Amino acid sequence: MSPARHRELHPLAWWLWAVGLAVAASRTTNPLLLVLVIAVAAYVVAARRPVGAWAGGFRAYLILGLVVIGIRTVFHVVFGGGLGETVLFRLPQIGLPEWAAGVRFGGAVSAEGLLSALYDGLRLATLLICVGAAVTLADPRRLLRTLPGALYELGLIVVVAVSLAPQLVEAALRVRRARALRGTAQRGLRAVRSIAMPVLAMALDRAVALAAAMDARGYGRTGDVPAAARRLTSGLLLVGLLGISLGAYGLLDTSVPGVVGLPSLLVGVLGAVAGLALGSRRAIRTRYRAEHMDPRSAAVAASGLAAAVCLVVTSLTDLAVAFPSTYPVAVPQLALLPVMGLVSALIPAIAAPAPIPTAAVATRREPVGAASR
Repeated sequence: MSPARHRELHPLAWWLWAVGLAVAASRTTNPLLLVLVIAVAAYVVAARRPVGAWAGGFRAYLILGLVVIGIRTVFHVVFGGGLGETVLFRLPQIGLPEWAAGVRFGGAVSAEGLLSALYDGLRLATLLICVGAAVTLADPRRLLRTLPGALYELGLIVVVAVSLAPQLVEAALRVRRARALRGTAQRGLRAVRSIAMPVLAMALDRAVALAAAMDARGYGRTGDVPAAARRLTSGLLLVGLLGISLGAYGLLDTSVPGVVGLPSLLVGVLGAVAGLALGSRRAIRTRYRAEHMDPRSAAVAASGLAAAVCLVVTSLTDLAVAFPSTYPVAVPQLALLPVMGLVSALIPAIAAPAPIPTAAVATRREPVGAASR
């Protein structure tokens, strides 16, 4: 194993770290905490973003987050901005028919409702940015190799889907550079057509190349598994799905007896794991350079999970900090526990290896004997 390869973290560690931040963001509407989550994710991405084609799309996720906040705010202003006593301004209200009772179009816009919409939009944008951080930091091809055989097809679909945005951003940057070298001065909406068509052509070429590579590598081959084993696998997966669903419902609904939630969840997890283990026999796959979870990868994953735990505890014990009031409007507050949990999520900026410079990557990939020519 080469030293450069040994330096890389397990790709699942980055996803566990990002999922931890996403769980933390989902447990609060405090704008201060949400902005802190975004700052932590952006700092770690800036410090440890690898050299790769998939790693250039984080800015697109930041822009998408701003778009989500804008859309959520506009929808609230147009369709439901009148909740609250502090009226900021009024829009012309349009009367709707009786079958649309309960829906308003225009009218008064209050400060309480506007803040509530901003908080919700910021939380959704933070979730998207956390996903963008995971896509940026974890090589999707390496992540696909870590999945069990039973989830290989589904994992490939997910990897292709999450890789779409970085690839489109990379293609758009290439087209813009080519246009600049040719002296093209068009900007704004006029340049959309001349940029969009080459980008779509590149996406189509990638899709054809991916299909050819999948066909050449025997994608979809299955091994000979007895019918009884297939039925047992399906039954275990069905039991696992039902158990996880029932357990999650029992844990979230306080009216359900406690003996239903956690036992059902454990049975569901065990059934799903057993079903995946049996189902992996059908996938004929070989692994080259299997991924290993080293102490640094474990530290990165644990830092994200620690942030999630701190925010979950805060949402259960300190509602004023986790969910600041908007009816009436209250100033958002901070507490030591959630701040320390989010600060601990900065550990990957120190524990994770520094990205390999572009020149070093080019030198490592240079053919043997090229320097002597």
